[in-house]
Amino acid sequence: MLLLIQYTLIFASVLILVALGGCFSEHSGVINIGLEGIMVMGALGGALMLKFVPASVPAIVMIVLVIVAAVALGMLYSLLLAVAAINFKADQTLVGTALNLLGTAAAVVIVRAINMAESADNVSATITYIESKKAFLVRIGGFEFNWFMLIALVALVVSYIVLYKTKFGLRLQACGEHPQAADSVGINVYKMRYAGVLISGMLGGLGGIVYITAGVSEWKFENGVAGFGFLALAVMIFGQWKPVNIGFAALLFGLFRALSNVYTGFPALVALKLPSTIYNMLPYIISLVVLAFTSGKSRAPKAEGVPYDKGQR
Repeated sequence: MLLLIQYTLIFASVLILVALGGCFSEHSGVINIGLEGIMVMGALGGALMLKFVPASVPAIVMIVLVIVAAVALGMLYSLLLAVAAINFKADQTLVGTALNLLGTAAAVVIVRAINMAESADNVSATITYIESKKAFLVRIGGFEFNWFMLIALVALVVSYIVLYKTKFGLRLQACGEHPQAADSVGINVYKMRYAGVLISGMLGGLGGIVYITAGVSEWKFENGVAGFGFLALAVMIFGQWKPVNIGFAALLFGLFRALSNVYTGFPALVALKLPSTIYNMLPYIISLVVLAFTSGKSRAPKAEGVPYDKGQR
């Protein structure tokens, strides 16, 4: 049971961070379907830092460097969506899809190039970080606490305060609801939308490194992030674009994802003799069922996905 709680919390942390990223972007009026690709690039930045920074450095230094690398690469990659969707008014869904495809492919090429530079026989796209990963872990009895769990909780609280208690958050939401009205009172819609997308890149990139370090000590970048970016979108929609609801939704989806890792520890589940693939499919099946029953009542920001035209009224 303790292991189930541990995995539930770490997978929920991933979903909270990435779903909050999508929440900020969509509240600004930009649909970010590219969270999957952003996660991959954030994971790449963090994994490279874990690979090249000596494991002997103090834990706090390792944590800060990995977070900065993941956040920076996630934000940089999200700029592609911002420029295409905001400046060139491109179809946001198509751009996001392209980012997802490009992210995994680019990560594989980069990692293979690095591995081959070290050894011509190593053509894998795998990065190993056995010792470096220990900086993020604290053993509390039988429970393995990960500092990313605390970071996700802090991000949840800060997101709620920013969105509902600050001038920036209220302006951001205004740009996603009625950008023309926001512009009429002096709010720069373009800047606010850039801010929303960059925040989504920051949180999405951070979610990427959390995901690839959850329970494993190496990652094959051919696998991308196994659809977790899309699962985070489901969490965001189920959570009605509200941070508190997103937190509860992430725990639910994280629980089903955790079952695929620990179901062998529950005799009742083992007795069912279900293939392990069924448990791997569970979170995605649950997301389809949940969205089928709840998406009709969902209320997305009114202007999301609509390119802003300053001359339109």
